[in-house]
Amino acid sequence: MRKKILAITALAASMAMSAWAADYTLRPGDQLSIMVTQEESMSTSPTSSEQTPYQIRPDGKVSIPLAGEIYANGMTVNEFTDTVAQRLSRYIINPDVAVNIVKLGGVRVYVFGEINKPGAYELTKGHTVIDAIGAADGFNWDTGKKKIYLIHQDNTNKIITINLNKMLQTGNMAENYEMREGDILYLTRNGRISFSRDIAPLFSAAYMASKINSNN
Repeated sequence: MRKKILAITALAASMAMSAWAADYTLRPGDQLSIMVTQEESMSTSPTSSEQTPYQIRPDGKVSIPLAGEIYANGMTVNEFTDTVAQRLSRYIINPDVAVNIVKLGGVRVYVFGEINKPGAYELTKGHTVIDAIGAADGFNWDTGKKKIYLIHQDNTNKIITINLNKMLQTGNMAENYEMREGDILYLTRNGRISFSRDIAPLFSAAYMASKINSNN
């Protein structure tokens, strides 16, 4: 019975991972293993010490022998695989291509306000609001956990309000949003919220983050 339960658990985990991989869209920094059956010299393996994975550059492109430069940013793994195969078909008859994600790239986020160590942090893609708070050494005794604010760098006109208390007390992670490149998380103080103390710094933080990004 125990073996059956373990087998079912492993199968469920495998199916969940497959579903995640099917929906995941590639981003700069992601490292890819590409296997081409008919052209071993092009293939990479995460266990190989001689060959390194293909990495998507900050401009969203990746260079592959024979296939040339491909704009991979925003593609699913299946879409990218089909594109590589299509490019290679000019040189190889019916190329058999397999692509796997070896390592996810990181994102830079900014945590400000009532936090123990405010600043910029590198998170692995897929990490969330709670992960960002943990990276900044957690909130302090004066943090207002009922209202913390998230600003996406690509939409600074919209401020997302998050109830951290609700997440911690109920376990409902609906507001535990995934952190994206350039996101700003701002934690306010306990008590009444004032515009000058709690809201205005959000826009200053957004400005600071945009300046940091533009200088990199």
